Amino acid sequence: MQIIKGAGEWAEPAEAAANDWVEHLRVPDLSVGTYRIPAGGVDDQSPHTEDEIYVVTAGRARIVTPDGEAHVGPGAVIFVPAGEEHRFVDFTEDLTLLVVFGPAYGSRADRRS
Repeated sequence: MQIIKGAGEWAEPAEAAANDWVEHLRVPDLSVGTYRIPAGGVDDQSPHTEDEIYVVTAGRARIVTPDGEAHVGPGAVIFVPAGEEHRFVDFTEDLTLLVVFGPAYGSRADRRS
């Protein structure tokens, strides 16, 4: 058992970027981290090779995929399958997300052809 301190809470890293990702836990079958996009920012991520769960811990936005879009806020849980295009847009306040990848983030990237 392990308590993952700080997951889903944003703390400025030493070198801030426009969007920030901090990984808190990594094992072969999953990884857990926090992703933040500031109000007025742009979500510039690409589709991932792993399945992904987002839990909104703070802020509001819309998530847009080829199949539709939805407004999200604190408590929303979003599943994005591997390879699906997705973006968060229309940030009304800083958006902070707890992110769970299965398997671990980037672990399937070397399997692409």
